[in-house]
Amino acid sequence: MTHVAEIVTFTLADGTMPEQFVKLSQASEAFVRAAPGFAHRQLSQGEDGRWTDYVVWTDMKSAKDAAAAFMHQDFAPALIAAINPDSAQMRHETVQWNMTA
Repeated sequence: MTHVAEIVTFTLADGTMPEQFVKLSQASEAFVRAAPGFAHRQLSQGEDGRWTDYVVWTDMKSAKDAAAAFMHQDFAPALIAAINPDSAQMRHETVQWNMTA
């Protein structure tokens, strides 16, 4: 089975603390878990301050449908406001290989 990775990279908006952003992201958990095709998600922050929200879906349709519906959820305005809009980049990629522990 081929999976699709949704990779969103960004920096936080001025005044947004990392702990605050993690809590805002956790507010989206129920929506993402319930979305058809959800497989895995992780949120990381690099030493340079850039963040990556990495979500794996079972197929491209599920990934794109969830991305479109995400913006219309109650938690979305606060989460989006916490991200520097000029820094955000989102892409979908076909997973070519997967290795787990």
